[in-house]
Amino acid sequence: MNERKKILQVQHLKQYFNHGKPNEVRAVDDVSFDIYEGETFGLVGESGSGKSTTGRSIIRLYNPTSGKIIYDGQDISKIKTRGQEMLHFRQNVQMIFQDPYASLDPRMKVKDIIAEGLDIHGLVKDADERDQRVAELLKIVGLNPDHSTRYPHEFSGGQRQRIGIARALAVDPKFIIADEPISALDVSIQAQVVNLLKDIQDQHKLTYLFIAHDLSMVKYISDRIAVMHHGQLMELGDSDTVYNHPLHPYTKSLLSAVPLPDPEVERQRQRLSYDASIENRSTDQRLREVVPGHFVFCDESELPKYQKQAQAE
Repeated sequence: MNERKKILQVQHLKQYFNHGKPNEVRAVDDVSFDIYEGETFGLVGESGSGKSTTGRSIIRLYNPTSGKIIYDGQDISKIKTRGQEMLHFRQNVQMIFQDPYASLDPRMKVKDIIAEGLDIHGLVKDADERDQRVAELLKIVGLNPDHSTRYPHEFSGGQRQRIGIARALAVDPKFIIADEPISALDVSIQAQVVNLLKDIQDQHKLTYLFIAHDLSMVKYISDRIAVMHHGQLMELGDSDTVYNHPLHPYTKSLLSAVPLPDPEVERQRQRLSYDASIENRSTDQRLREVVPGHFVFCDESELPKYQKQAQAE
């Protein structure tokens, strides 16, 4: 793993709102992780955990309060929002949003929504090349190119999300942040969209940050998973280890809430509630490597307990 190139390094990222005021919200509070080229990094947590804010800070929809966001060797937390460097960064890093209807302009035809990035970055010579590229992108995401003159309201939720994916792919990015891309969709459509994302990743050699609250879906698509709670990472490791051998009580609680397809097992399943007050909230707490590649949020004194647990698994 370590020989692979780190495409993104998030170092001590803090994203506070109403900073310094009585109603200050610490949405992201000192978060660090790396994402390797070609992998899918899953970021999971309940609503309000700070996972979507992390994604939006990385792509600079928010200006980070402090910390570094290093993409491909460049600290993009410092570059100006309007300038050539930001334009270049936005071409390389794209986002797929949670709500496929709210993120598509209802007054624009689908072909213009998809081609917006092509126009901004000057990636096509003329109208014919533009139409041809839009048709290609619609085929890639499994939609009929003949429907490019329709408006978003004429499509289903799953189709609209495919349009959002085509828009993200238009500028040929290297890295895509998928912010809960399936949570607004019917369960029957979710797997189709996730499989489409996996196929596109293989074909286009993409790296994903996949943000979600459903641990079972994150396990299916991700190489590694980070679990987030109240603006901090509680656990980080490869997807199989985090899903099957969780160490932190919060991760165990999240997993106990994942519904199981067997009604008999489901009836007997014990839901674990997480009591944050039992946590040893010392200033020494941070993500520590318990065993190679598996990190848990704890202080020095708790480390032997987690190491013992990991060895017993």
